[in-house]
Amino acid sequence: MASDSHTAPAGRARGLARLLSLVVPAALTAACAATDRSFPLRAPVWRDPDLTPVTAPCHRAPDKKDPAHVSCAPDVRDATLIWDGLDNLLFRPASEALGVVTGGESIDVNSLDEVPDSSWFTNRIGVRPLGLEELDLGACAPSQVLDGTDAADGTWVVDKGKTGGSTSGFRVNVPGKGKYLFKADDLDTPEHSSAAQAIGGRVLYAAGYFTACEQVVLFRPSVLKLAPGLRSKHNFGGEQDFDAKALDAIVEHLPRQGPFVRMVASAWLPGYNVGAFRFEGARDDDPNDVVPHEDRRELRGLRLLAAWLDRHDTRAGNTVDMWMAERGAPDGSPGHVVHNQIDTSEALGSTWDWEPISVRLGRSYVVDWGDLAGDFVSLGARRRAWETVRRTPGQEFFAYYNVEDFDPEAWKNEYPVASFSRMTERDGAWMARILARFTPELVGGLALSGRLTDPRRTAYLRSVLDGRLERILGRYLTRLSPIADVRVEAPSRVCGVDLAEWRGLRAPDRFRYAARIVPGGQWLPVERRAGGQVCAVLPHVVADGRATPDDSPERYVRVRVDDGVASGALLVHLYDLGPVRGYVLAGLERPEP
Repeated sequence: MASDSHTAPAGRARGLARLLSLVVPAALTAACAATDRSFPLRAPVWRDPDLTPVTAPCHRAPDKKDPAHVSCAPDVRDATLIWDGLDNLLFRPASEALGVVTGGESIDVNSLDEVPDSSWFTNRIGVRPLGLEELDLGACAPSQVLDGTDAADGTWVVDKGKTGGSTSGFRVNVPGKGKYLFKADDLDTPEHSSAAQAIGGRVLYAAGYFTACEQVVLFRPSVLKLAPGLRSKHNFGGEQDFDAKALDAIVEHLPRQGPFVRMVASAWLPGYNVGAFRFEGARDDDPNDVVPHEDRRELRGLRLLAAWLDRHDTRAGNTVDMWMAERGAPDGSPGHVVHNQIDTSEALGSTWDWEPISVRLGRSYVVDWGDLAGDFVSLGARRRAWETVRRTPGQEFFAYYNVEDFDPEAWKNEYPVASFSRMTERDGAWMARILARFTPELVGGLALSGRLTDPRRTAYLRSVLDGRLERILGRYLTRLSPIADVRVEAPSRVCGVDLAEWRGLRAPDRFRYAARIVPGGQWLPVERRAGGQVCAVLPHVVADGRATPDDSPERYVRVRVDDGVASGALLVHLYDLGPVRGYVLAGLERPEP
């Protein structure tokens, strides 16, 4: 275990240097959206260097067992609900109003306009097929799946009271499975928050985020065995005993299916907990954390995923950073941080106890300075977004979660977070390309994973998930080019799949493809295939046998591809290595029209 407290600045400098090959091309792409942009002849970056083990500065971290304990992991960062809310509702907007705030494009983007695998995000559904079985598992390994219907009495040990959040729960140690946080549904909407957490966890995992294994679990109360001397604490109020009386009070109000009660179980995350992350800035005690969080595309694009699920509770308190030590003690060095999104229970139409706030969720911030200014200017005469919203008759279980009132561009979190506020058109288009892979079959699997007992609720949920997704795709796949999976097919074809056509966002005859070399304007033959596949046939600009360096400007070719639907085109950057070796893909641009 290293103990040199001066390693962090050097490690941060090395991390920044390693990242330049990723950041610089992305920044240049954002700054230069014209056809004179050039990409070097090299493979795209698909692995962020923040996955590389680093040495964190050591510091005193006394605990009950060892008052002199020294930790060589990043320090624990708290994210209290009150402070995070006040900071984002009041202090950050005020400081930004007094200064100059520039949005700009995300900088953790590779030459193909994608986000590499990192400690924040892993490419999954966008780069490989994902079936119903994997979707249903989500972040769970098969060995983590729980079945409480045949567990023996007294075998699941309740060993910790819940120490945060607004819902009741406790930690359970299941033999052969591990530790899980069990959470109860709200008393007035049984099954709702557990379904939202199970579904949301699967969406986060499939989309590429790090998250916990989430599952709805049924069990007989008699399988629980309470360890003595436990304490618990909610968001507000002090600690209290978590004894048999407290446990019985939770179990008594759980939804029941015959002899079984229902809760949602979140598997304990591996690693050493170093607290929450914020959606702006960076950790100064993690040498790998060199990209400001508000400039990370995966945190900006997360806004559309949250809008799809109406997860209005996205905040620092629903994140957790885990230090993954390479060896030795859990809080030893070297290691690296994994950034997790957790707890999607406040989604799919969850509400507050106060109806005037509930109707505004997803449509206005809890304190919305823009809305207040609009009311002031119009003297209160303007119609607000939430004034015409109504609960769907017969589906009050989902409150205001519907398709009719959903505007993906106008959707808002409970309170602003910096990365959401800075989401650009390119960030939204990136997330839309990921969400497009959630086929109707997968959406049906998501709805079923909520394990709702009323099939009418499952059917309604599926229809809303489908409808809201179509609205997101209709908005964010029809401005910038939706052509993805771009590749070179030997010997001289560049091909891709038009996700807008593949999803049927417009009639097939609306898609009219054209490709040409720019500058110059030489038109290219276009081959159209089933499933939105499209290819442009390329001429060779350099003959074999010429002593021309592979990265010579003579070999550089730019191709513009239009689909007749999206306002913006796709610019494909290639090097022609001759008829034998063929073309090499160097970069992609999706300039705004």
